[in-house]
Amino acid sequence: MDGPRQDAALDEEEDMVIIYNRVPKTASTSFTNIAYDLCAKNKYHVLHINTTKNNPVMSLQDQVRFVKNITSWKEMKPGFYHGHISYLDFAKFGVKKKPIYINVIRDPIERLVSYYYFLRFGDDYRPGLRRRKQGDKKTFDECVAEGGSDCAPEKLWLQIPFFCGHSSECWNVGSRWAMDQAKYNLINEYFLVGVTEELEDFIMLLEAALPRFFRGATELYRTGKKSHLRKTTEKKLPTKQTIAKLQQSDIWKMENEFYEFALEQFQFIRAHAVREKDGDLYILAQNFFYEKIYPKSN
Repeated sequence: MDGPRQDAALDEEEDMVIIYNRVPKTASTSFTNIAYDLCAKNKYHVLHINTTKNNPVMSLQDQVRFVKNITSWKEMKPGFYHGHISYLDFAKFGVKKKPIYINVIRDPIERLVSYYYFLRFGDDYRPGLRRRKQGDKKTFDECVAEGGSDCAPEKLWLQIPFFCGHSSECWNVGSRWAMDQAKYNLINEYFLVGVTEELEDFIMLLEAALPRFFRGATELYRTGKKSHLRKTTEKKLPTKQTIAKLQQSDIWKMENEFYEFALEQFQFIRAHAVREKDGDLYILAQNFFYEKIYPKSN
């Protein structure tokens, strides 16, 4: 009786697919590089989903192709897919076994500031690459003071639509429906959503829950050569006045509400999975067992 069950469990594990639909400037490259560093050792495949002009919304025909690739490309399983795409509901396409979604989000103003300077100065990951706004020396504070388009509150509207998905209303800036849908998807469709500010804890939880992919990830993050860390160059922190001006926007209030919602959920999951001792976090051992099993076997 035990043999076939063990084989079935092994097959299930090898059939696993993770999708990390990364939000730009949330430490996504830093986290993805850990997956690349571990893939050979842990025997899984990592694939980057490269969409034209980084468009997070796929055409209907590309959605069908993507779902078919993910589910039937057996040579690439177990697979870790990552890319700047919005959430896609696989159940709509009649798929029985859905992939596991994970993600990381960030304080919305900090994310926008990082993206603003990234477009102008790049980062230490690919320092020689010319960026779209290269040569523009205007600071983020100056941009906000002048009412510039690159720092407008509308630019904050990104994390909500990434979690909301491919519906038109998701990309309607300031949509209350989109935020509610994003919250629903975060709770019901995502295995785990971390925050940039607590990335190590996110990695630790993934290693504990999905060791098939993330065995060794926490140690690599803590003690590795840090090649996975990526920093935007020339970034200047905004003043309190700039932050206060952005926080007057209804768009910031919604994006921040979503961020706080995600943070609370992540901290709730962490509180039930780890314990702190002498300033360090430790993953809890298995905390349940089976008993009173009937009928009794002879």
